[in-house]
Amino acid sequence: MQNLVEALSYRDIERVFDHIHACIVILGRDGSLLTWNSNFEQSKTDFPSAEHLKDVFPPKDREFVALKLSARLQDRWIGEFPVQAGAPAALCDCLLLPLEDERMIFIAERIESESALQEVIDKLTRRMNLFQVESEVSKKLAKNKQIEMEAVLAQAQEVAHVDPLTFLPNRRTIVKDLQNEVMRAERYHSLFSISVLDLDNFKSINDTYGHPVGDEVLRQVALMLRDSVRHPDVVGRYGGEEFLILLPNSNATSAAEQASRLCRQIRADVLQVREHPIPVTFSIGIAQFKIGEDSWHSLLKRADNAMYMAKNNGRDRWVVAE
Repeated sequence: MQNLVEALSYRDIERVFDHIHACIVILGRDGSLLTWNSNFEQSKTDFPSAEHLKDVFPPKDREFVALKLSARLQDRWIGEFPVQAGAPAALCDCLLLPLEDERMIFIAERIESESALQEVIDKLTRRMNLFQVESEVSKKLAKNKQIEMEAVLAQAQEVAHVDPLTFLPNRRTIVKDLQNEVMRAERYHSLFSISVLDLDNFKSINDTYGHPVGDEVLRQVALMLRDSVRHPDVVGRYGGEEFLILLPNSNATSAAEQASRLCRQIRADVLQVREHPIPVTFSIGIAQFKIGEDSWHSLLKRADNAMYMAKNNGRDRWVVAE
């Protein structure tokens, strides 16, 4: 049977690369950008002066990427990469492949599903275990391995606690934070409130425009919430189109003022997704922690019930639990 690579011309391979969902780049020996497919062209739009692969990554990751390139080894890692122009960097499965002519191929593919995310976490964990049992050949190699192992551990921790779609704390993390805040409020008799936010009529957005548009709506809403809450308030994705805001040292009145502001803001900011203007509103349920009466679970249930009361009262509003 004829070799697949031999059967394809360079032009054929170029067309194949342009139809692949991932970003693909050919790099020089020093990591300089030589040529790339159309998906990477979109990523590079926000970095017009970038001449080196590390320049396209967020500043906090550039030293780590430079180390990967200098090693010139086949490697794979999870990193934030700008797969879409004008959008926040997304969690991507990154692959580096050295070529025989000293060039390298870099591939970045967005992680879209929880199952894919779990698979990557498992691979990172196995890789970490290999690092721990691998014998060290020299002091320089030992130092490089230690740096790389710490980076892998940090990435695995980040992946385990961050929602891959919105980059907010995921359900497990925000619930753990809720439990800690409840224990703190109980111990020190301090104020604590929560808000449960649910996007109104989100199913109709998915049905009308499709799930990719629905996902982008969730990403834009998450970004707005993250930038709108004030320290030390924390917002996380509780599940689906539902978000949870923790408000330490705040009573229900303060939480209601925040909810009113968020309702006005999301109502006024009509989202633009793939040239579709999409109006979005919230239904919000608020509950203040009752010392000596509430547990974290009962507090969350009261806020959730208040959110459904807001839904039943016409949506686009907030309700404070009794």
